[in-house]
Amino acid sequence: MIVMGVDPGSRKTGYGVIGQGAKGFSVLGSGLIRVDGLPSLNERILRICTALEEVIGIMKPDCVAIETAFVGRNVRSALILGQVRGAVLATVMRSGVTVREYAPREVKLSVTGSGSAGKEQVAAMLHRLLELGDEPRSLDVTDALGIAYCDLSRGSGGGFTQDSMMRRGKNSRKQGWSTFVDDHPELVA
Repeated sequence: MIVMGVDPGSRKTGYGVIGQGAKGFSVLGSGLIRVDGLPSLNERILRICTALEEVIGIMKPDCVAIETAFVGRNVRSALILGQVRGAVLATVMRSGVTVREYAPREVKLSVTGSGSAGKEQVAAMLHRLLELGDEPRSLDVTDALGIAYCDLSRGSGGGFTQDSMMRRGKNSRKQGWSTFVDDHPELVA
């Protein structure tokens, strides 16, 4: 199983690809797509999506994992990130690869054991878990690796897929358990 994690940003987008084999998890590739030199948001989004298409074509992941949208205090930043995130999701789906989404707390919890861990704590734990060595990596890259790690550690199927997100409607709280059971028959005794 190969999972690519993506940490989208309007100026820097991190990606990390982790494979799961007989000997556990191993990093197959990672990188940072820098677009801060481009003048317009549209040009930056196009460059990010083009680069991700290339990485998907080379790495051929079974799934791409991404964090669910997070809204902070700055509405303008949230809107810009939403545009980038939406374009990234469309790019992945157009490539025919399954998308799974995880809440930021869930990613932190799966990597560090604490849903309130900081970016530096996540990076430090990933260096140990994935034997990244002393090579410094951008926090955007370690965030992406953390998202991929979360997906693999959850058995590649614990996140929301585009199909399960579509089934969630107005009555999602009522449908929650039945949808979960439908999505995970292997967990039902």
